[in-house]
Amino acid sequence: MARGFPYNDLKDFLAALEKAGELHRVRVPVDPTLEMSEIVTRTVRAGGKALLFEKPTRGEMPVAINLFGTPRRMAMALGVDDLDEIGQRIGALVKPELPVGWSGIREGLGKLMQLKSVPPKRVKSAPCQEKVFKGAEVDLGRLPGLWTWPDDGGIFHNYGLTHTKHPETGKRNLGLYRLQQHGRDTLGMHWQIHKDSTAHHAVAERLGQRLPVAVAIGCDPVVSYSASAPLPGDIDEYLFAGFLRGERVEMVDCLTVPLQVPANAQVVLEGYVEPGERLPEGPFGDHTGFYTPVEPFPVLHVECMTMQKNPVYHSIITSKPPQEDGPIGKATERIFLPLIKMLVPDIVDYDLPAAGGFHNCLIVSIDKRYPKHAQKVMSAVWGAHLLSLTKLVVVVDADCDVHDYREVAWRAFGNVDYAHDLLLTSGPVDHLDHASYQQFWGGKAGVDATRKLPAEGYHRGWPEEATMSPEIASIVDKRWKEYGIG
Repeated sequence: MARGFPYNDLKDFLAALEKAGELHRVRVPVDPTLEMSEIVTRTVRAGGKALLFEKPTRGEMPVAINLFGTPRRMAMALGVDDLDEIGQRIGALVKPELPVGWSGIREGLGKLMQLKSVPPKRVKSAPCQEKVFKGAEVDLGRLPGLWTWPDDGGIFHNYGLTHTKHPETGKRNLGLYRLQQHGRDTLGMHWQIHKDSTAHHAVAERLGQRLPVAVAIGCDPVVSYSASAPLPGDIDEYLFAGFLRGERVEMVDCLTVPLQVPANAQVVLEGYVEPGERLPEGPFGDHTGFYTPVEPFPVLHVECMTMQKNPVYHSIITSKPPQEDGPIGKATERIFLPLIKMLVPDIVDYDLPAAGGFHNCLIVSIDKRYPKHAQKVMSAVWGAHLLSLTKLVVVVDADCDVHDYREVAWRAFGNVDYAHDLLLTSGPVDHLDHASYQQFWGGKAGVDATRKLPAEGYHRGWPEEATMSPEIASIVDKRWKEYGIG
């Protein structure tokens, strides 16, 4: 079958980035402990290129990083010119006759996968198993894992795609979780409370069983993205990756655990999490920009390590924005817009500011039709899958561009009477949230920055916005060069 998607694996993507002038090779030795992090952080904040560190001073392979650090590279990773193209494809398939709400999203996604994707293709041999290390041969020191910030608890592997299965249903989960290197063959599994792998592990512990785990590092860019996508628990990430790629994802059976992994991964770690075992994990400088505290988390005992003959290690740096995860979050925002609109049909558009870590703040526009419509949307957002973790919801009218933060701020600062337009409540927050007075839940706020209606008690007559007439704007457009302003 002729390949439709341009990248078979991570190396193909790196070659495409280099051809497009989007990759810089760092040919001098660089230390993965702190030095690499400082270089990457400066590069990201300057809007710079993807980086390939060819000579890390620790580990046995090059390090690829900042691959998704600009909107252009994120679009390249998914094989499109513009991220909205994927959302439009989804919107064209998810028809309006489908029921709204959460059941509608499930049905819409199921229909989408059935029409435009096929199950992963199992292969008997794979590049990811060209080199095999078992038992005493396993040594995580072969990997140039990063020590990112000075007070981190040690070396972390930040882009390991973690595979588990529900012990009773067999349903697979692919997730992206940080992995702390505890020793030569042990990793701390930072499975947050709201994640599917946490649920799989809880069932295994209840049954007194150890949980098989496989971690794939350095996958093709679509699979790497799909691991971060906020899909419902019963939607297979590899079906979603197949939809994005337009072709089947090749997978191979692991050698020592009953799981499958991408055939073209660079490195694969196989092992088991024992029931009841925990070790301290952290601190870690996370995407919040603060260190997350030490907490007990499950431990993966790696029994087998496989890799390609000349592997490339993939990782990411996390810290306060801007960082590489910004464009990844924006991709999710645009891709999932049609499905969010199924869940909350009132929504015209939405924006998840990178400065809010993509879960602290949501800006949403609505075509306001009745009193307290904005408050209804706030409540809907707080009941919508992972949007339930949002701490601040700002609702504006449909004529406000939610991606223009100056326009949003003008509305939010000027259109609000806080005695009437501020909704305070409490509910679940992100596992990593440091501001809540207790872990996992805290206060939330909704700001109604829409125009106010008489039926809401506003009887002064909402004013018209002062804007220039289209005729004058057109005249000035035509004569602009005459003015000599530049």
